[in-house]
Amino acid sequence: MQKIAAVTGGTGFLGRHVVAALLQAGWVVRVLMRHDLFAPPQAQHGVEPVPGDLDDAAALGRLVQDAAVVVHVAGLTKAPRPADFMAINRDGTARLAGIVRRQAPSARFILVSSQAAREPSLSAYAASKRAAEDAVVAELAGLDWIILRPCVIYGPGDREGIALSRLVRRRLIPVSAAPEPRIAMIHARDAATAIVAVCAGGPSRAVFELCDGCLDGHAWREIITLAAGLLGQTPRIVPVPDGLILGAGSLSDLWGRVIAQAPLFGRGKAREILHRDWRPDRTMQLPADLWQPTIDLRSGLTDTAAWWRTLDQAGEAPA
Repeated sequence: MQKIAAVTGGTGFLGRHVVAALLQAGWVVRVLMRHDLFAPPQAQHGVEPVPGDLDDAAALGRLVQDAAVVVHVAGLTKAPRPADFMAINRDGTARLAGIVRRQAPSARFILVSSQAAREPSLSAYAASKRAAEDAVVAELAGLDWIILRPCVIYGPGDREGIALSRLVRRRLIPVSAAPEPRIAMIHARDAATAIVAVCAGGPSRAVFELCDGCLDGHAWREIITLAAGLLGQTPRIVPVPDGLILGAGSLSDLWGRVIAQAPLFGRGKAREILHRDWRPDRTMQLPADLWQPTIDLRSGLTDTAAWWRTLDQAGEAPA
């Protein structure tokens, strides 16, 4: 009998990769789906949709019923107020974990968190992701849970990642002044295979980071130069003071309030970008016999740039 994997966030960028990888691994996949995205025909492709959201306890109960594993990918990455991050990332996680404890205590609970959670003071987003982790530990004490912290996830289909395509097409590209931050990266397909690997077993009640295997991280200049070259660009990189980047984030927040839209880049995100050490923690890597990354930065950005070019051809070129 096939085992059921219950997934939240399955219609998002990473979530779609997770669902595809679960199906390929032979799981029966049940996906929580907002009513405005509910599409019964998806069941014909091996996915059982459950209409509802993280506020709907009844829907969460239906989602986890008889599940062998619950994969919580859903989360908020931008919001107008810190309380909004907490409402979804912390409270939604706590609600789901509580329902798993009561209705599916034998299920393995996998929280897909963020590397940002290790620095909760940097932003409201980072604080909410750490709070979500704390909620899992508290709600599922004594049960089978694991927390995964992917670093910067990228790849084809990432609409928010189009910002990098816009950036590298500029003639002048600002980067933070020395010392240059080190950033960990992971392609979405690799992140998905890691998540599916821990669905089948491995350590329990532990926190792990996910990266592309480059344990020294990547410099902004490396990422920008490589991405620009793949698009045939030769931009000039200009170091700027941290205060200028923070000021740009504050202005973005202000403009977001004016137009009533939450910006992806704001002061909190600027603080995350300016944090100097996002290198992977060597002590928090998954066991090599359980999972290893297969996509390095050059291969992953080549894949991503090819998708950017399809957007160009379709008339969706970044402005």
